[in-house]
Amino acid sequence: MPELPEVEVCRLGITPHIANQKVTQVIIRNPKLRWPIPDEVHSVVGQTLEKIERRSKYLLLRFSSGTLLLHLGMSGSLRILEEHVPAAKHDHFEMLFDNDKMLRLNDPRRFGAVLWFPEHHDLQGLLTKLGPEPLTEDFTYGHLFNKAGNRKVPVKTFLMDNHVVVGVGNIYANEALFIASIHPATLVNSISEEKFNELTDIIKQVLAAAIEQGGTTLKDFTQADGKPGYFAQKLFVYGRAGEKCDGCQTILEEIRQSNRSSVFCPSCQVQVIPKKVVNKKPKKTTKSAK
Repeated sequence: MPELPEVEVCRLGITPHIANQKVTQVIIRNPKLRWPIPDEVHSVVGQTLEKIERRSKYLLLRFSSGTLLLHLGMSGSLRILEEHVPAAKHDHFEMLFDNDKMLRLNDPRRFGAVLWFPEHHDLQGLLTKLGPEPLTEDFTYGHLFNKAGNRKVPVKTFLMDNHVVVGVGNIYANEALFIASIHPATLVNSISEEKFNELTDIIKQVLAAAIEQGGTTLKDFTQADGKPGYFAQKLFVYGRAGEKCDGCQTILEEIRQSNRSSVFCPSCQVQVIPKKVVNKKPKKTTKSAK
C-alpha cells in the first residue's frame, strides 16, 4: 500500500501538470471501487482545479464547488498522460483537462476511492477523526506521550493508529523505531515523555527523507508504462529479516503484529518488559491466648 511519502510524491508529481487547468471531461469506466464512484464527480466538468492537497493518504483536489477525494488503496496509481493514450486494464477513472492532459487512475485490486465532497463537506467523515500530520507543527512534543497515557498497546501498533498520528505506515514505523532503539512490542505506557519526544523528531526526519528520495521518481507520473510504488531508498530494517544489522551486525528478527511484519534488531532494540506486581495476601493475625 502506498504510504504517506509515496502519496506526497504523487501529489508533487501531478500538480504541475493539472493545477489551474479546466476540466473538460470525466470518464468513469468502473465505478465499483472501495465505495461506488458517485455520479456527482461529473460536476467538476467546466470547473478549474484550484489546487491539490494531501491529508494523511488522501489526495484532495479542490474546486470552487467542492473537493474530489482520491485514495490509492492497496495497489492504485495515478498518471498524467496525453488525451490520446488508450485505456489499459484496470484504468477505472479519468479526468481530462483543457491543456490536453489527462489524470488517470489505475487500480487492479479496486481498494481505492474517488469521492465527491459538495461544498467541501466531508459527508463520509473520513477526515474528521484523523490525528495530526507528522510533518506539520501540529505534531508537537508531548503529543505521543499524552495520547499514550496508561494504554497497554505495543508502540508499533500505536504509531500506525491514524487517530494518534496519520501517515506512519508499516515501513516507516519499522524504520523510526529502529533509529529510536525502541522494540516494536514495547508497551506505550512504559515509554518516557523524553523518549517519545525523541521519537517525534525521528518520525519527522524519516518521512521527510523518504519524500526527498522519492523526488527522483517525479517523471514516472508522466510515463504510461511507469510503475511508481515504493521508490528505492535505503532502509535499515524493513524487509531485511535474516540480514545483519547495519549497526551491530546482529541478525535482524521478525515478528507479526496486527497482521503486519515488524523487523527489528534484538540487540539495538531491547524490549522493555514491565515487572509484574504481585499482590501479597495479608498475613492472618492470631488471637493472643487469655
